[in-house]
Amino acid sequence: QVQLVESGGGLVQAGGSLRLSCTASGRAGGSSASGWFRQAPGKERDFVAAISWARWSGSRTYYADSVKGRFTISRDNAKRTVYLQMNTLEPEDTAIYYCAATYDSTTHYYTPADYDYWGQGTQVTVSS
Repeated sequence: QVQLVESGGGLVQAGGSLRLSCTASGRAGGSSASGWFRQAPGKERDFVAAISWARWSGSRTYYADSVKGRFTISRDNAKRTVYLQMNTLEPEDTAIYYCAATYDSTTHYYTPADYDYWGQGTQVTVSS
């Protein structure tokens, strides 16, 4: 069983930055893909960013249009940790942010159903 633990959420003013971390434990090896999703009150869980990894091709990243150019996803395989650097935050970014992972070979990264494991979520609040 895989456990994902997120950290780094908090309260920040519009225009500020936060870095979220998600560390995996409970299974050897790295995930084939990790993603970040967010869910605001009364809304569905939306895709934010994902990073895939394969030994022969390295990492590739994917972003929602709403965060492209402001957020950066990265991973440290040695630490089994995925990061989400969030810059130029806007009040619309306020949500609970969840990290997710799958260890299956996949080319699908954009929906919650593409992932098998989830963290507990971390709150990000951006004030105007």
